[in-house]
Amino acid sequence: MRDALESAAQNAWTVSELTERVRSMLETGFAEVWVRGEVSNLRRQSSGHIYFSLKDAGAQVSTVAFRQVASRLPFELKDGQQVVAFGRMSVFPPRGSYQLVVQLLIEEGLGRLQAKFEALKRKLAEEGLFAPERKQAIPPLPKTVGFVTSPTGAALRDFVSILRRRGWGGTLRVFPVRVQGQGAAEEIARQIQVAERCQGCELLVIGRGGGSLEDLWPFNEEVVVRAVAACRLPIISAVGHEIDYALSDFAADRRAETPSAAAELITSAFLEQRERLRALVERLDERVELGIERRAVKLERLKHRWQKQAPQHRIEQGWLRLDDLGNRLRGAGQRRLAGYAQRLYRLERRFLELHPEASARLARERLRQLALRLKASSPDQILQRGFVMATDAKGRLISDARKIRPHQSFVLQFRDGQIQVKREVRSEQTELGLE
Repeated sequence: MRDALESAAQNAWTVSELTERVRSMLETGFAEVWVRGEVSNLRRQSSGHIYFSLKDAGAQVSTVAFRQVASRLPFELKDGQQVVAFGRMSVFPPRGSYQLVVQLLIEEGLGRLQAKFEALKRKLAEEGLFAPERKQAIPPLPKTVGFVTSPTGAALRDFVSILRRRGWGGTLRVFPVRVQGQGAAEEIARQIQVAERCQGCELLVIGRGGGSLEDLWPFNEEVVVRAVAACRLPIISAVGHEIDYALSDFAADRRAETPSAAAELITSAFLEQRERLRALVERLDERVELGIERRAVKLERLKHRWQKQAPQHRIEQGWLRLDDLGNRLRGAGQRRLAGYAQRLYRLERRFLELHPEASARLARERLRQLALRLKASSPDQILQRGFVMATDAKGRLISDARKIRPHQSFVLQFRDGQIQVKREVRSEQTELGLE
């Protein structure tokens, strides 16, 4: 007997091993428990954790709400308060005591509804109604949006106000329902089906303003959640305030914290497109203005170039006329014309910056004067005045009598004809004889 005891003692567990075994069994066997009781021995730590006990008439259990849970409690926890706690059992090894680690805490009056909420949530989730792969994409620029809500509630007024303020230009169709009270869930489900059949409707919003769990309960009813999940239109669920969650939120394709947030979500892509369009218009305006400026500069340059070239063109035409006249001039007239042409060139260069018409008139007057002077210097005009011109047999002008040799024949040109004569020498004076 003694040997058997000694052998058993050799296999004894340590306290840590026993505690760890108990902890493992508790955490496995009581991973999810609901416990109802009265709060006592409440202690708040600077770390944000809350320690308290849950008790009833016959027993109590140590309870802890860690900071991430305690910070989200929708009410202030006090001693003596009746609550329903949801959590898991665990063991605190240093003291060898077990405790309830709270994940959700509900006031006693709400415990029944919350339990129903969690049970229905688990059931529908197991059926796949909340699966991500079932979610439809929200259209970025819907032209027609349906809203299943109360026609007299603040949710609709806020929703419309946001749409108008953000400049949304689509069509809103309201499907009126009661959002709380008996029969509200059936109305909501029925109007979801009506909206689904509405021609042209691209997106559906269901929702209401904030309230208590009882007020929001129609959106937790199974008939509403199934209608949301079965709807072929994309649905945004916007029930209550930021901290409120309804089962319709999980079944919908998108959750919005409030109806106003749903309106902002609908118009966000519209605002982005409008801003992108505004930026494109600004960029187009800048390019158009830049193009106009560039073409204006180019036009101004062409204008200056034309202004510079136009007088030059006229001068060149004048030069052509002068060249044509110069080719017809002979003898002294050519030299005189060349001098006047040079003077005219200098005058034209001087007056190049003057008005083109003035330069043209001046050029015409100079040409007229030159023509008159040229005409007056013509050999024919000299003969018309009674002078005689002598030329040799080759038609060369004889301007000096000493250049005529004795017995040399030459021609005398008169106004009305010519005669040929020969020089004869009889004395020291020159004698002319007609042939």
